[in-house]
Amino acid sequence: MTQTTANEAPSETGEASSREWDAESLGRRFEEVRGRTEALAAPLSPEDQTVQSMPDVSPTKWHRAHVTWFFETFLLAEAEQGFAPFQDKYWFLFNSYYETLGPRYARPDRGLVTRPGAHEVGDYRANVDARVRELVDTLDGGSLEKLTPIIELGFHHEQQHQELLLMDIKHVLSRNPLQPVYAGSPVERCEPDRLGWVEVEGGLVEVGHEGPGFSFDNEMPRHRQWLEPYRLADRLATNGEWLAFMADGGYERHELWLSDGWAKVRGEGWSAPLYWSEHDGVWFEHTLNGTWPVNPGLPVAHVSFYEAEAFATWSGKRLPTEAEWEHAVVTDGQGGQHGRDEQVVGNLADGGSFHPRPAQPAPAGSRLRQVHGDCWEWTSSAYHPYPGFHPPEGAIGEYNGKFMSNQMVLRGGCALTPAGHARASYRNFFPHGARWALSGVRLADGGAPA
Repeated sequence: MTQTTANEAPSETGEASSREWDAESLGRRFEEVRGRTEALAAPLSPEDQTVQSMPDVSPTKWHRAHVTWFFETFLLAEAEQGFAPFQDKYWFLFNSYYETLGPRYARPDRGLVTRPGAHEVGDYRANVDARVRELVDTLDGGSLEKLTPIIELGFHHEQQHQELLLMDIKHVLSRNPLQPVYAGSPVERCEPDRLGWVEVEGGLVEVGHEGPGFSFDNEMPRHRQWLEPYRLADRLATNGEWLAFMADGGYERHELWLSDGWAKVRGEGWSAPLYWSEHDGVWFEHTLNGTWPVNPGLPVAHVSFYEAEAFATWSGKRLPTEAEWEHAVVTDGQGGQHGRDEQVVGNLADGGSFHPRPAQPAPAGSRLRQVHGDCWEWTSSAYHPYPGFHPPEGAIGEYNGKFMSNQMVLRGGCALTPAGHARASYRNFFPHGARWALSGVRLADGGAPA
């Protein structure tokens, strides 16, 4: 949520929620989450699941195996009587970045691991699934209570990889000259609607997660920040607006870009968002539901922080800070109290579109549109710890703190984010130049309209 490291998602260290879990509800949720991963992989051939199209992309079967390794390593190894790993070498192959747990296979070479194949990974999943179910069913009340936080964390960890599985296979299929379709269906051509603005008073505000509900550790502690009055665009920037940016020399005018961003443009030959290509004067976009002419009314997607920042400069605006984004969303009534993980509404993965959709009316009583879903929204905030943050002890706390450098925060979720996995306090992060994540732009500025 992910880039040498950030596509592994924001944090893998969570706080226990206030939800009342018992063996039956944990087992039912385990089946749901694990089954969803297999359903996402089902349309893919074993060959599809093995390809690694660039170093930042992981093969589908690696995602399926890694989330299984997570339950085996952090749950079964801790609590299963007479524990023995399913296969000794899998701990080396499917460890992502946990130095505390020993060596791991190099990330850029994951596509070279032709064995175990997709079917053998399925055997691994089935073995661990059966053992987890048996463990949960046989734990006494005290042991179950102790282990519930790691089990729930495993659910959220797997949901992160469900999103990454879709992002990664999109890149894989884009490199196939046949441009195969994965799932979903396109929408009819539409034009951007009028861009509105939502004014926010600012002041001394509180941001971050607090209270019941699951969160990752990088969403805490809740703390105060001072915000000057500002306003946010009521929807995401569109393909039509991006086409205007391109037509006005957006990728050719150095004065619009940060120095590092301009070096990326020149060095990598950027002239349009990732997955766009021009044929006979018409721009096309590759999606998980095929390759189609760019639809002007859809949100622009797969742009880097550098591109988002340049577009904002061209627009005479800026990107919001993450505190501005969160405060505006919560005060707009779309974030849940104090960032809690109450169900949010938006174009998320459960809708099956697997691509951004045109902006719809805001929920009743709200003014901001496309808050959750469609595209992750770049902010101008560097990914740093909140005041008072301390990573937990041990391997499971290793992820977060060491990656709080050279990355930027995104908010909101996207069309590939699992339902129930988006909330106002969620902090995703990617390097400045990352484009394969489903990321877009919401503009901000200060003061009232001119």
